[in-house]
Amino acid sequence: MKSALPDLAQLFLKLGTVAFGGPAAHIAMMEDEVVRRRQWLTHEQFLDYVGATNLIPGPNSTELALHIGHARAGWRGLLVAGVCFICPAVLIVGSLAWAYVRFGTLPASTGLLYGIKPVVIAIVLQALVRLGRTVLHSRVFVLAAAGCAVAAGLGVNELAILFAAGLAMAVTRVRWSRPPAGLRTLLVPPAWQAKVGWPAGVAAAATVAPAATPFGLLPLFGTFVKIGSVLFGSGYVLLAFMRADLVERMKWLTEQQLLDAVAVGQFTPGPVFTTATFVGYLLGGGSAAFVATVGIFLPAFVFVAVSGPLVPRIRRSPTAGAFLDGVNVASLALMAAVTWQLGRVALNEPLALAIAAISVVLLLRFRVSSTPLIVGGALIGFIAQSFPR
Repeated sequence: MKSALPDLAQLFLKLGTVAFGGPAAHIAMMEDEVVRRRQWLTHEQFLDYVGATNLIPGPNSTELALHIGHARAGWRGLLVAGVCFICPAVLIVGSLAWAYVRFGTLPASTGLLYGIKPVVIAIVLQALVRLGRTVLHSRVFVLAAAGCAVAAGLGVNELAILFAAGLAMAVTRVRWSRPPAGLRTLLVPPAWQAKVGWPAGVAAAATVAPAATPFGLLPLFGTFVKIGSVLFGSGYVLLAFMRADLVERMKWLTEQQLLDAVAVGQFTPGPVFTTATFVGYLLGGGSAAFVATVGIFLPAFVFVAVSGPLVPRIRRSPTAGAFLDGVNVASLALMAAVTWQLGRVALNEPLALAIAAISVVLLLRFRVSSTPLIVGGALIGFIAQSFPR
């Protein structure tokens, strides 16, 4: 275990520094490092942990890092992996928050992200190909994944898709010995969910208070603990929760400040939830940044510590294992849907398409590490901006 901790620290400090692109890209990079390069986990184990993270609130990629750390070195590994993955992003976001407060706006952007985004798309595609070979091992699973992807495209809530796919697969396992007999049961539930709409919790969170709430570290901590405890979904869902609490109810931020904070969370590497670091610094300096960061990430550590040891037991149960299989299929479909959405934005010019295509070839054919590709993409983007075509 002692030798495992430095390895975990080194890996997740690196990922926390270079993992651009949001949870889908982070998961893809972890799969490359943990499954293919280091062989700490099998594809099946990795997918089980991906499915488990999708069933609990909080930042998916951070929770996956926690699961990997726990599987590698127990609760000490959980702490080391989580802290090392979060800290680089917190330091970067905190520095940008200082510049924002000092100069009144975000520092001038460069072309770095222009070149990084296509590489991120390629990294996620690589993970989809490799994980798909493990998950989609029959026609039933392929059609189920397609149904989940369509449901995601129609705007069905991610949690509804995950639970519907998992329950359908579990029911199929109980009633039929072979999955193909349950094809109709597997695919229909996500379609039923299309009319469900947004979870009631979001609507409840949007309640507007008539007057501003006095700022304090304790209410700040409580606000971010609440958000970290109930939030499922992407950074845009985080935006909805933070806007309801910090802009409308407490009136601590303006709309522009919140948008700038979310932009920094998307722009920087590591977890998007470090947006809380930026918001905390804006509201009360370094101490508030620390309090907000601990508040939003603390629930993830608790949830993973409780659920992590249960994942292998779930896999040993035929019915629960079938549920997890369904969740894995849905998780892969959601990753594919996110990749499509990101690709439509990032791959909108010939140069971006070329960067993505070359990256895919280098990743899949020559097994090049993602880190030098990200650096190379950033350099190409910087040069492209410095010398306009």
